[in-house]
Amino acid sequence: MTKRWSDLTTRQRTFLVVVAAVETVLKIVMLIDLRKRPAEQVRGPKGLWAATALLGTAGLAPLTYLVFGRRREP
Repeated sequence: MTKRWSDLTTRQRTFLVVVAAVETVLKIVMLIDLRKRPAEQVRGPKGLWAATALLGTAGLAPLTYLVFGRRREP
């Protein structure tokens, strides 16, 4: 049984809005970094990373990219 927005408590609504905002910010940061970073400094294809940002990944794709997908500059 799915709940409607009106069935949620104020606390639940606030939590969902905050989580959605954090996910949105992470995706924007990821996409900006992908655009600016040269391809040789990215582990894997940039296009594939960008595509994962557009999927509903609950923030996992941006976090994975930011932690593991970028090569460190020497």
